[in-house]
Amino acid sequence: MRVDSSFGPIDVAVSGLQAQSKNLDIISSNVANARTIDGGSGEPYRRLEALFKTDSEGVGGVELDEIVADMSDFKKVLDPGSPAADEQGYVSMPNVSLPTEMINLNAATRAYQANVAVLKRYQAMIEATLELLR
Repeated sequence: MRVDSSFGPIDVAVSGLQAQSKNLDIISSNVANARTIDGGSGEPYRRLEALFKTDSEGVGGVELDEIVADMSDFKKVLDPGSPAADEQGYVSMPNVSLPTEMINLNAATRAYQANVAVLKRYQAMIEATLELLR
């Protein structure tokens, strides 16, 4: 009998931890730049999103495929006194919605916690197996 351990529970859980850690970094960047009216390119900060993919055929882990910019329209806020205001007095603001980011943060945190729980349960199972073998 051959046991294929190329993607065991540890590998899957660790890949999930790594992917969600990067996702949390992206969400944190969005929250931190929610009021940045100049993202360095002359336009407001553009919200970023993480896209994931499986890292193998069939059952396997997950990895960050790419980080894409949300191309939705910028919000317009009336602020005629701002140096960044246009002719009508509107300032283009980032397309970051804090409630959306908080929901994404909660989901990413729960996914991270679920992967940690898998690792803890796997460790307990191994410890119980070793105890039975003694």
